[in-house]
Amino acid sequence: MGVRMKQIDVKKRIRKLLLRAREISREKGIYSVVRSGVKITVNWLVNYLCYCYYRKIKWAEIFTFQGKTYRYFYHRYNHTWKNERAVEIPIIWAYLKKYHARRTLEVGNVLSHYFRVNHDIIDKYEKADGVINKDIVDFKPLKKYDLIVSISTLEHVGWDENPREPVKILHAIENFKNLLSPGGTAIATVPLGYNSEMDELLKERKTKFTKQYYLKRITKNNKWIEAGWDDVCDAKYGEPFPNASALVIGIIVRK
Repeated sequence: MGVRMKQIDVKKRIRKLLLRAREISREKGIYSVVRSGVKITVNWLVNYLCYCYYRKIKWAEIFTFQGKTYRYFYHRYNHTWKNERAVEIPIIWAYLKKYHARRTLEVGNVLSHYFRVNHDIIDKYEKADGVINKDIVDFKPLKKYDLIVSISTLEHVGWDENPREPVKILHAIENFKNLLSPGGTAIATVPLGYNSEMDELLKERKTKFTKQYYLKRITKNNKWIEAGWDDVCDAKYGEPFPNASALVIGIIVRK
């Protein structure tokens, strides 16, 4: 499924680029198309060289989370060496390997862009083979899950929607609990500073995660350390580094 989805994604990108080139040509002339093409090519080359550097030279770089060491995750898709995916994916992937062959649900279609996966995926907006296009708040399957994972998705729930519903995230987390089998675990990574209402809910512990942990980005070249709430509570999204500068790792355990 993962390979086929990547092929479809590449075709969509090429089609989108061709349509965009046609629009620019009509509006600004062929020179603008050539200039845009050169810019795209240079950006692609720079990112490819960066990817090679991180995969070949920095492949052994590690960070620590809850007493365990993880290698940073470097991948060309979404340029993970630049952002929080570098630490989110290793942590979540470790949970998936631990629960191998058990009933797993992913909320937000992320992992299939990097690995071949065979677990259930729910994503309200992203259209792809095997992805259930439903709102997590309304998702009520007959079966329960031993593991639920979510990577940088909850901050969008109720926030990037019209009309905006700031407390909808609480309903989503409550449904996580309902979807878990007895003894099951849910783990979600959430960037701070993106959704101010969510940040306030986290501060007041209204999200009701069983446990909350925190990671903080400390360097321009994307190094992260584990931190306390006081170290990350004022984090701003996009400052002082691109994307997230702090993450919450929320865990729910159904007893």
